[in-house]
Amino acid sequence: MPNPFRTANPALSEKAFQGQVAIGEAMTVQGTVNKTGLLLLCVVATSAWTWGLSYSPNPDEATLWMVGGLFGGLITAFVTIFKKTWAPFTAPLYALLEGLVLGGISATFEKSYHGIAFQAIGLTFGVLFVMLLAYKTGVIRATQGFKLGVIAATGGIAVFYLAEMVLGFFHVNVPAINGSGAIGIGFSLFVVVIAALNLVLDFDMIETGARMNAPKYMEWYGAFGLMVTLIWLYLEILRLLAKSRRR
Repeated sequence: MPNPFRTANPALSEKAFQGQVAIGEAMTVQGTVNKTGLLLLCVVATSAWTWGLSYSPNPDEATLWMVGGLFGGLITAFVTIFKKTWAPFTAPLYALLEGLVLGGISATFEKSYHGIAFQAIGLTFGVLFVMLLAYKTGVIRATQGFKLGVIAATGGIAVFYLAEMVLGFFHVNVPAINGSGAIGIGFSLFVVVIAALNLVLDFDMIETGARMNAPKYMEWYGAFGLMVTLIWLYLEILRLLAKSRRR
């Protein structure tokens, strides 16, 4: 029998809802949507801070906040994954920390390519809407084969990025992939598609958790998992647009 808890997002993995049984109020899809909106507001608030610092007379201050947000967000993400009951506190903290990173990165791209950050934001929400519509209308179904395919592709991308990071320490890079040629743009487009398909798995996991009456705090956890995918999607779209602008 297919396992309904298979997803490529580590935050919404097959183990995420195992053993999570509501004693009081149960998780709902609407509650998760509301909490996702709150997390988005947290991201916007802190990204505006580092964005402003990047355009200030002392832009180096933004880098310090970005580094703190990067490592703090990574630690908070792992804490949230392993201590789901803490999600009502760690999920907003994760969003605030990631906002510090996104604001600085977005400003850096914006300085080189005017208007690119707002294009990436618009496209991210556009993709979110299209994937949600496709999921709700049944155009895309989270079947077992679909899930396994997305998981395999996401894992391959993760391994590639990890290998690229390690090789970077030895000053070895892959210019064809990172460049603005057909291969580089094709690769980025592929990653954007896989990130978008991960949204379908996230939607399916959230609905499954609500259907199985997961506890109320899992709404925060579901919102956190969805934010992980949205942030990845935004960064990949930003990267794709930058490559296309360099051509």
